[in-house]
Amino acid sequence: MVFLIAIPLSLGIAAASGAPLLSGLIAAVVGGLVAGAFSGAPLQVSGPAAGLTVIVAGTIATFGLAGTAAIVAVAGLVQIVLGVSRLGRAALALSPAVVHGMLAGIGLVIALSQVHVLLGGDAQSSAWQNLRDLPTQVVGHHGVSMALGAATIAVLLLWPRMKRLAMVPAALVAVVAVTVVATVTGADVERVDLPDEPLSALIRPAWPDAPLWEIGVAVATIALVASVESLLSAVAVDRLHDGPRADLNRELVAQGAANTVSGLLGGLPVTGVIVRSSANVAAGARTRASAVLHGVWIVVVVLLGAALLEAIPLAVLAAVLVVVGLRLISLAQIRTYARHRELPTYLVTAVGVVATDLLTGVAAGLACAVLLMLWRLARCDIRVSPAWTVTITGTLAFVGSGRLARSLATLPPGEHVTVELHLDYLDHGAFQVIEDWREAYLKSGGSVDVRETHDGWFARATGGRLGAGKSTPRRFGSWSQWQDLDRQRRDAMEAGIHEFERSVAPLVRPHLADLARDGQQPEQLFITCADSRLVPNLITTSGPGDLFCVRNIGNVVPPQGGSDSSVGAAIEYAVTVLGVRTITVCGHSGCGAVRAMMAGGNTGDLGRWLTGSATDFTGSTDELACITANVTRQLANLRTYPVVRDAEEAGELALAGMYFDLAEAKMYAIDSLGLRPVAA
Repeated sequence: MVFLIAIPLSLGIAAASGAPLLSGLIAAVVGGLVAGAFSGAPLQVSGPAAGLTVIVAGTIATFGLAGTAAIVAVAGLVQIVLGVSRLGRAALALSPAVVHGMLAGIGLVIALSQVHVLLGGDAQSSAWQNLRDLPTQVVGHHGVSMALGAATIAVLLLWPRMKRLAMVPAALVAVVAVTVVATVTGADVERVDLPDEPLSALIRPAWPDAPLWEIGVAVATIALVASVESLLSAVAVDRLHDGPRADLNRELVAQGAANTVSGLLGGLPVTGVIVRSSANVAAGARTRASAVLHGVWIVVVVLLGAALLEAIPLAVLAAVLVVVGLRLISLAQIRTYARHRELPTYLVTAVGVVATDLLTGVAAGLACAVLLMLWRLARCDIRVSPAWTVTITGTLAFVGSGRLARSLATLPPGEHVTVELHLDYLDHGAFQVIEDWREAYLKSGGSVDVRETHDGWFARATGGRLGAGKSTPRRFGSWSQWQDLDRQRRDAMEAGIHEFERSVAPLVRPHLADLARDGQQPEQLFITCADSRLVPNLITTSGPGDLFCVRNIGNVVPPQGGSDSSVGAAIEYAVTVLGVRTITVCGHSGCGAVRAMMAGGNTGDLGRWLTGSATDFTGSTDELACITANVTRQLANLRTYPVVRDAEEAGELALAGMYFDLAEAKMYAIDSLGLRPVAA
């Protein structure tokens, strides 16, 4: 399956890079044989990637084919050094918004260049020139190439909609079908041209005749971009299967070895590719053998079936690349970054890559990310209520001292003022502004009460200990303070609401306001017991908008079509409207519902609920086995719902069983092998 996808993509990427088509096939072979054999992510498939197309095209234009081959080989050695130095995870410290913005910019550059080839013309040297000349190209070329390209795009877009046939790669179907049409009709178009003796046509690397610093920049660019793309792909592939997790340092060494070999053979740079890797997992791969064998099949085709490849029109490959390039611009990612307020970084990077070059665009994106980070670190919210309560939330540093002083100056003299601090940081400059204002306000006849809900920044500053570390993570709000309230107050609903509005609401209000404006988009439906000891957001360290929860006695999922439809309604809403990606059924130790089923003899509504919706455990003595069996039964009941079954078969939904041990405060996954710690 992966081999069938790799052939058209490898040819198309080589064409878009301005390299011999054989170079793309060499990279695919080496990615399979070398990277696949030594990979730290066994199910990842490596080969030439669209994300490096712009870089490779620029490198070839500057240093030539032989020089580029040498640079690729040296870049591989750099990757090996990075992997041996155990810096694999360091690459993941790069902002995802920068990485995805870079890929989006590259995708647009690819699409702009290849649409010219699709129309029967030639790609220009820059994105701006391609964009400028596109109207002329559209007006001037309406021949066979355009028809073949349009037909290819139509197949690429329509084929995945055919659910029963979707396992056959759309790119393969499009290339084969349109190539057959072009051959039968005798279309006079440019086609793939491979050397008659592939082994004798390998490009020999040669050290470029250029300044060392220019060569160094090219080596570093290929090494870093290839490393980041490979590691991000490996992390993404980990989410697609339940096998061993990726060893990122080993993966980096494997990618480096593949690039060194590919460069020495005159091939393109190699990276881990999420398109091929996800197809590998979806096709049922279990070991690295699938990645290795896909390289073997490419060798066989190149050596024995080159004539078949030479029938493919270049316009068809260009159409494949146009679609691949545009798919690098993910609307889902754009929406995600908009919700997380990272969209400026994404857009600055993408526009920078298109308007200038890759390095300049990435540098601009990193600068934007740093500026946003500094802005957030120095940001605080200051509110003055009519009751003369000043609420300050966030990071209070010297850069906000002017705004703070102006807000405090609006308070009339002689009043009782309450200053509530919800701070994750306070520096000396801001502290001094509050302290000076407080002293002056007290002298004017007023009174000031300073309250802090956590970390005690102001108290430490007053005691000369401002440099001390934090004591309570901010994400828990004032939960730790609630533990110190006397029991009578904690048992009072009204007092609890007051405490929330006073100390927690200022912390969560901005996030809740975003959710109120944008709507909820949880990733998971969490079905668990109504037991008061089980707090879903606490045990999953999640917050508002993260979990869509259903709670009932015994975390029960009635089979579809039963007398109770409340759980079914929640399931259908979560899958069809919210588009959750995971449904988790979570049982727990000491479950009263399971104990009731073990004891038997239940009557009334409880008896009807447990008897009609769960398993009969009457007479059983192994409570843990009954609890896990109950979770397994509910997972089976979930699959009686057509919306769940269809989404799971399409790979759009995953079901998971969990068991939470109250005494250990530890979560376990339930699978065919029994219980295993989730954190292991």
